[in-house]
Amino acid sequence: MRLARIEHGGNPVWAMIEGDELALIEGDPFGAHQATGERVPLEGATLLCPVTPTKIVAMAVNYRSHGAPVETPQPFLKTPSALIGPGQSIVLPPDAGRVDEEGEVVAVIGRRASRIGAEEVDAHVFGYTCGNDVSAREWQQDDVQWWRAKSSDTFAAVGPWVETDLDPEAIAFRARVNGETVQDAHTSQLVFGVRECVAFISQVMTLEPGDIVYTGTPGTTAQLSEGDVVEIEAEGIGVLRNPVVAG
Repeated sequence: MRLARIEHGGNPVWAMIEGDELALIEGDPFGAHQATGERVPLEGATLLCPVTPTKIVAMAVNYRSHGAPVETPQPFLKTPSALIGPGQSIVLPPDAGRVDEEGEVVAVIGRRASRIGAEEVDAHVFGYTCGNDVSAREWQQDDVQWWRAKSSDTFAAVGPWVETDLDPEAIAFRARVNGETVQDAHTSQLVFGVRECVAFISQVMTLEPGDIVYTGTPGTTAQLSEGDVVEIEAEGIGVLRNPVVAG
C-alpha cells in the first residue's frame, strides 16, 4: 500500500495510490479512516510531504562508509519546520558555505512507540519513504550543536509517498545530482539496522504516529549548488526529486 498527501481543492488531503489513481481518504491515515469515494489521476497531482511529524530523528554515522565506527546508535534531531516534499526547492542559506545532499531511507511511525524492543518495531512502523538530510558542512563542523547545519528551512526533504510493504533491511537506494549517481547503498549495510534504531530511540523518546526516522546516509556525499536537481531513489518506493536554489 502507498500513502500520499496531495493538494486538492486548495487543501492538503491524504490519499491511497491505486494504480495510476489517487483514492482520497478522510480520517487518521495511521488509524481509522475511510475512502471518500473521490478519485483523481496520479499524473499531474501536486504531491506534498507525505508526513506531518511531531519530531524528526536522524541517525549519524550509521554506515561504515560514511564515518568512524560507533559502538552505539547516534541519533540527533531535525526540526519539522525544515520539512519539504517532492518538487519543492532546497534553499541554500547565503552564509552557509558548503551544503551537501544526504540520501537516506526514512522510517515512518504508524503506532505510538515507547520503550519497545527491536522485535516489536514492525508493529509500530507504518512504512518507508525517501529522505534527503540536507547538511551545511561548515556549520556542522564549527557549531557545538547541529541546529542550523541540519535544520535550516528546507533541509529535510521527504517523499514522494510512504510504502508499507517493504523489508527495512532489504532496500537498495541511491542519490543522484543532475542525473549522476553520487551515492549507492543498501540498508543491509547499516551499522545499526532500522529495527534496532527505532527501538533504541523509543527507550527515551516516545515516537508518535507520523514521526519519522532518517536511518543514515552512506559513503561520500555531494555538494549542492544553485540550479542542481537532486534525486533520492529507493527500490520499492520511488524517486524524491528536489531542485536547488540560492537563498
